[in-house]
Amino acid sequence: MSHPHVIVFANEKGGTGKSTTAVHVAIALAAKGANVSCLDLDHRQRTLGRYLDNRRETMKRSGRELPMPRYETHDGETEAVFNAALEKLTPGADFLIFDTPGRDDPFGRAAILNADTLVTPMNDSFVDFDLIGQVDPETFKVARPSFYSELIWESRKRRAKADGGTIDWVVLRNRVQHIEARNMRRVSEALDQLAKRVGFRIVPGLGERVIYRELFPKGLTMLDAKEFGEMGLSHVAARQELREMMSALALPEPGMPLFATAS
Repeated sequence: MSHPHVIVFANEKGGTGKSTTAVHVAIALAAKGANVSCLDLDHRQRTLGRYLDNRRETMKRSGRELPMPRYETHDGETEAVFNAALEKLTPGADFLIFDTPGRDDPFGRAAILNADTLVTPMNDSFVDFDLIGQVDPETFKVARPSFYSELIWESRKRRAKADGGTIDWVVLRNRVQHIEARNMRRVSEALDQLAKRVGFRIVPGLGERVIYRELFPKGLTMLDAKEFGEMGLSHVAARQELREMMSALALPEPGMPLFATAS
């Protein structure tokens, strides 16, 4: 690829697993041999940056090499710092990943405008759905797109006018529960309705598993099987979730083996 494929993880709500998903995608791509760069735009929480800090420290302690992207954290205020980070991270990168704050942010908007793949993680609830669409309280039918959907729509139009590019918008269903079947069905139906109206794809994300929270202190992901020792069935299921998510994202393959063959 002559320039990085830009992946932006964006959601103006917190607690959707955005940073955890971004890290897993970054490591999955790096594990396949891609050159991956990450820019954490959330200078307050800095979850992606801290996750990768922990990973770097684990590598130092263990003396083992792990798939590792380049990364920087933006200060949240200075355009010069933002541009300097891009100048540092872009050369040689196959993928450039942005993790945006869980709030409206000017640099997050700039990242969205330049996205090739825009990923909006959401939990399986109408609380999270409200970010992208509003439903009738009686029928649960989609009444109208929300402000965020309109923002993405406008970003797509601006991008097309600027350089003829397209933004592949993906809504990622994270933390899908195996209970409340009626609510899950209603959310799923509403997503299908809204997807047809505003044009996003719906893909499966990462489940609600304690293991994802336990991985953070060491900066590990579900791909780092050798660091776990013996893996239980829940670990195997989580790795399969990650494989299915990566396949569904349908990211470009810069001459690399298929993810399904990764160890």
